[in-house]
Amino acid sequence: MPINEKYTAVFEFDKTYHIYNKTNNGELLFRSDENYHYFLRQYTLFISPVADTYAWNLQPNHFHFIIRIKSETEILRWIEALEKRTKTEQHFLQDKNINTLVEMTFKRLFTSYAMAFNKMYNRTGNLFYRTFKRIEIVKNSQFTHAIVYVHANAQKHALVSDFVRYPWTSYHSIVSDKPSKLLRSEVLDWFGGKERFIKIHKDMTGYYYGFPGAVEDDK
Repeated sequence: MPINEKYTAVFEFDKTYHIYNKTNNGELLFRSDENYHYFLRQYTLFISPVADTYAWNLQPNHFHFIIRIKSETEILRWIEALEKRTKTEQHFLQDKNINTLVEMTFKRLFTSYAMAFNKMYNRTGNLFYRTFKRIEIVKNSQFTHAIVYVHANAQKHALVSDFVRYPWTSYHSIVSDKPSKLLRSEVLDWFGGKERFIKIHKDMTGYYYGFPGAVEDDK
């Protein structure tokens, strides 16, 4: 299957996806802690109205998210309450095309971040790879592996020897008791509680690379 077809699943209501994108030419996406924080703020601003998040990981030149697209009812309620709507949001009220809406929402996130990043570092040109990848997670085993894959991604890329030491991952939010917008309860329930969540991550890290729900982030 061609890579552009394999990694461009169609978005549908209430379905779960592994999202990935990287920079052009392997350049840095984040140069400071503030860049990481700003990206997460913009992600919440743009993506939270259309999708809930299970897990995420921000790497120096790419990122991963595991998301679930919200229901048609939830998204309609959000758009109808907006005082101003984009053309894509206006069209959604007519055609209910969730794939176009989610694609354009992610593109707005990327554009927003890239404009701020370019201004901060006196940079020009595209920052992100043009087509962001997404794989639908359709099997229970895929979901388990996807969560571990995302949380352990820094260890895969040898940024740390133990993924627990990497700061820019939702792993820490999930094992924490602090308030979070993640679907933390659902993730912990899926793994069988916090202790099982931690144990499964440690047990599975090291042989999670080739499962069907993984986005190959080195290509």
